[in-house]
Amino acid sequence: MLDHVIKGATVVDGTGGPGRVADVGIQDGRIAVIGEAAQEARTSEDAHGLVLAPGFVDPHTHYDAQLFWDPYATPSLNHGVTTVAGGNCGFTLAPLHPDRPEDADYTRRMMSKVEGMALVALEEGAPWNWHSFGEYLDALEGRIAVNAGFMVGHCALRRYVMGPQAIGGQPTGEQLGEMVRQLREAMDAGAWGLSTTQSTSHSDGDGKPVASRHAGPAELLALSRAVGEHEGTQIEAIVAGCLDQFSDAEIDLFAEMSAAAGRPLNWNVLTIDAAVPERVPRQLLASEQARKAGGRVVALTMPILTPMNMSLGTFCALNLIPGWGPILGLPVPERIEKLRDPDVRDGMLRRARSKEAGVFRRLANFGRYVLGDTYSEANAGLTGRVVEDIAEERGQEPFACLVEICANDELRTVLWPMPPDNDPASWALRAETWQHEDVLLGGSDAGAHLDRMCGAPYTTRFLGDCLRGRKLAGLEQAVKMLTDDPARLFGLRERGQVREGWHADLVLFDPERIDAGPATLVHDLPGDSPRLDSRALGVRAVWVNGVEAIRDDVVTGAVPGRVLRSGRDTETVSTR
Repeated sequence: MLDHVIKGATVVDGTGGPGRVADVGIQDGRIAVIGEAAQEARTSEDAHGLVLAPGFVDPHTHYDAQLFWDPYATPSLNHGVTTVAGGNCGFTLAPLHPDRPEDADYTRRMMSKVEGMALVALEEGAPWNWHSFGEYLDALEGRIAVNAGFMVGHCALRRYVMGPQAIGGQPTGEQLGEMVRQLREAMDAGAWGLSTTQSTSHSDGDGKPVASRHAGPAELLALSRAVGEHEGTQIEAIVAGCLDQFSDAEIDLFAEMSAAAGRPLNWNVLTIDAAVPERVPRQLLASEQARKAGGRVVALTMPILTPMNMSLGTFCALNLIPGWGPILGLPVPERIEKLRDPDVRDGMLRRARSKEAGVFRRLANFGRYVLGDTYSEANAGLTGRVVEDIAEERGQEPFACLVEICANDELRTVLWPMPPDNDPASWALRAETWQHEDVLLGGSDAGAHLDRMCGAPYTTRFLGDCLRGRKLAGLEQAVKMLTDDPARLFGLRERGQVREGWHADLVLFDPERIDAGPATLVHDLPGDSPRLDSRALGVRAVWVNGVEAIRDDVVTGAVPGRVLRSGRDTETVSTR
């Protein structure tokens, strides 16, 4: 007897082939029947007019901590994501050295700073009862509603072996050997491979460059070679050029790391903007060079424009503009005084518009900011208005106007920059770039920067745009880009397609309604900490391993997800 039958859905199976109307029967967590379900079933539902697709795979998340207090990985699960890849950017919660309990506090403060996670949520929401990477995975086993796989972070490996000397120090030969041993042990326990960062935007809770930024090429290549010794593994890496354009040395490094491992290396995130036409070919040169060297480098890119919630009062992308961090790091009264100084503002604007600002130049058109929440009587009625309109009314320069508005709110004003790349030429360039063999949709950062951005709904928003908006991809191709393409990159065993015998990770949605609601601020993290959330529209149900986990945008309470471990749940995707 079948457990459940979904009758008469249009099955879009993830291969890119045309959809077809069929019944789909689920039994023991697997897809048992596609066609006409003649067997009896315990339950069934009529799905005529709805689309049944494989569960979406998000290749870049930071749910490492959130899964402990939110096993449903919301809002990703609501938006049809059934498998998440975590442990990215060199940052993981394990391993932790058993003789240094202070390392857990360091890790929490680092994650709070670099990934925008509320410190109180990290302190109160996770048990921190592990030391090895395997113990961390075991702590999640059997209590999550999504499937989750994790890279092991280079920063954690370095800290485990070198202690505080991981910041600024270089490992001895013995220490490097121990780092490699710890990486192997983590992969033996199920880590998907290595993640690392050398991005200048990544600093720890003390404001110092994170541990992996101090690693040289020899260390990175030694760890990469170890990745290639294990089945079903990958590399994920971030360098400074990910934000704008790679240097020659960064291109060579990516190619050498991937070739040394014989495994794909993915990086995040390829920003596509027709105003900077040279960026895409420069970034994809890394993929070209890697293939010549015997590797493969894959760029992640988002198929939507993710709104960014900013302010002059809290750490956000504005702090990463060259020269802005020291000013925005001052105590609020001093910060306001500095920001009101015309000479200081002129210097900040020059730096924001300079070549060294890279992709952050996108943030420098302050007249194009929309005001969100305001808090003072002086700012009454300004919510939803564009700064340049207010500045014109007041006879002010836009940045000066924005600063005065924010100062009235003691810098708590919420700011929404309007994206400069929301033009037809940029969208045409995106559609073209998505077809490249080394470009993959993803990069949501879900689970991170919780009160600043909400990238998790990219799946439903993209499908809605493909069906009823710009229509830059057909439905079947769009589903493949969200399901089978990332599943094949990671070598997921029997996931990513609606196929008989494969795991029943499924999304049932209404093609007339599929979309994502606007991001709204909610206070539902441990310690009443805030985050941005977004409702899923048109998603009828989501199944994970054959068990219904979402029904009409509401979690069912079931936790059928699995910790996906390398080798057992992933197969090797070799570049050789």
